[in-house]
Amino acid sequence: MSANKPIVLVVDDSPDSLGMINTALDEAGYTVLMSLSGEQALNITEQMTPDVILMDALMPQMDGFECCQRMREKLPFTPVIFMTGLTDSENIVKAFKCGSSDYVSKPIHPDELIARIRTHLLHANMLGDAYEALDKAQQFLFALNRDAHLQWATPGARQILDLHEQPDALLHTILAHYQDNNPAPLEAQFGKRTLNISFFKVDPAQHILFKMEQSATVFDATKLEAALDVTKREAEVLLWVAQGKSNKQIADILHLSPRTVNKHLEQLFPKIDVDNRAGATSVAIRTLLTC
Repeated sequence: MSANKPIVLVVDDSPDSLGMINTALDEAGYTVLMSLSGEQALNITEQMTPDVILMDALMPQMDGFECCQRMREKLPFTPVIFMTGLTDSENIVKAFKCGSSDYVSKPIHPDELIARIRTHLLHANMLGDAYEALDKAQQFLFALNRDAHLQWATPGARQILDLHEQPDALLHTILAHYQDNNPAPLEAQFGKRTLNISFFKVDPAQHILFKMEQSATVFDATKLEAALDVTKREAEVLLWVAQGKSNKQIADILHLSPRTVNKHLEQLFPKIDVDNRAGATSVAIRTLLTC
C-alpha cells in the first residue's frame, strides 16, 4: 500500500458489490481493503486505521449498524459512509445514531460515492489539523458521554490518558467530579506527574469536554536532555517546540537566530526519530510525563 494513497475499507457481504467498488476506487487512486463481514472489518481496524469506511447496512450475523457502533469506540473520527437500499427515514436515523457520517443509496453510483469520499476526507483532515493545533498550544482536550465513556480526545490528551494506571476508573471519577458541581480542578496522576483536569464545556452533541493542564514543574529541559540523549540546547529548543512556539519565538526566548533554531531542529529530529514538529511535540510530552 502506498503511504500517499488514502485507505478505504469496504465492508459488504456481496462479492459483486465489493468487486465493483474496488475497481472504481482503485481507478480513483485509493487503496482498498475489503471485508465480507462486520467481524472481519473489526479485526482489520484492530491492525490499522483506514481513512474512510464504506459500510453495508444489511449483513448476516453482525449488521452494519452494530459494526459501526463498535467501530466508533476505537475510531471516533474516521468517516463511515453507509451503503444501503434502506432509504426510509427510520433506518437513515438509525444509521446516524450508531455513528454514521453519511449514506449513499444502492445501487451505488461510483461518481457520487467518490465525491462523498473526497468531501469526508477533506473534513477529516481539517479536524485532525485542528486537534494537532490544540495539542501544540498545550490545550489537551477530551470528551465524555453521560456514561463516562471516552468519545474523543486530541492526540496529546489520548497519550496522557493512556499513561494512567486505571483509565476507565479515572474517567468515572472525572465525570462524578463534574456532576458534583465541584469547581476545583481534579488532580490525577499520570506516570510520575500530577495534572489538573477541569470542566471546559458541553458540546452540541451533549458530550462533556474537559481539559488537562500541566504544572510548570513538568516543563524541565534537563529531563529531556537526560532521557533523549540530546544536547542541552537541543533539549531547550524541543521544550519550547512542545509548547507550540515558532522558530522566531524560540529564538527570542533563547537569544538565538531563527536560522540557528532551525539548525538545532534539523539535528534533533533524527535523534528522536521524528520528521516534524508534531512528532517532536508528542515525544517531548510523553518523555516529560514519564521521566
